[in-house]
Amino acid sequence: MKNILFFFLFACMVFPSFAQQAIKVACVGNSITQGPGRDHPDSYPLQMQEILGDAYEVKNFGVSGRTLLKKGDFPYWNEPQFDQVKEFAPDVLVIMLGTNDSKPQNWQYAAEFKADYLDLIREFRAAMPADGKVYVVLPVPVTRENFGITPEVMNNEQRMMLFDIITDSGADYIDLYTPFMGKENLLPDGVHPNAEGLGIMARVIGRAILL
Repeated sequence: MKNILFFFLFACMVFPSFAQQAIKVACVGNSITQGPGRDHPDSYPLQMQEILGDAYEVKNFGVSGRTLLKKGDFPYWNEPQFDQVKEFAPDVLVIMLGTNDSKPQNWQYAAEFKADYLDLIREFRAAMPADGKVYVVLPVPVTRENFGITPEVMNNEQRMMLFDIITDSGADYIDLYTPFMGKENLLPDGVHPNAEGLGIMARVIGRAILL
């Protein structure tokens, strides 16, 4: 027994990673999170993995076109990634959903957006460690209407609702709206950041996690 204990203590001193597992970070979102592909180096979660280093394990659970609203046309709730996040049991959860909810067919259920968002946070928190951190992201601005995504809803109505959600849930928040203001060149289609924009996202979110 003494030999086993000695070996364990020796391993912890010589190989610190043996004693400490990587901090798990789950990135939940739509096409902006999924990026060019979950395994594409330009996606913001993979860029953030490079920033955070080996002490962190970052996973991309983004699904293009998905909504936060349960009654949306393509709810995130119905995707395999919804359960995969729970199975991953992240220490840190980054949620950036809502852009597709601004489409008219989805925003007709705007009155349910806050309750659904709070439910999503509760669902994921139940699978996280007690000291896990949840970040609600204020999405990048929408600079022009495209894909049915509406600037007025995103930049005004929904953004104000997110502040209430952050307060009521006790989550932390990350502001991606401000870093992109006046930088329409980073959003070629008015909605999705280009590679440079995804890099800015990775740095802003990574910095918030490290604080």
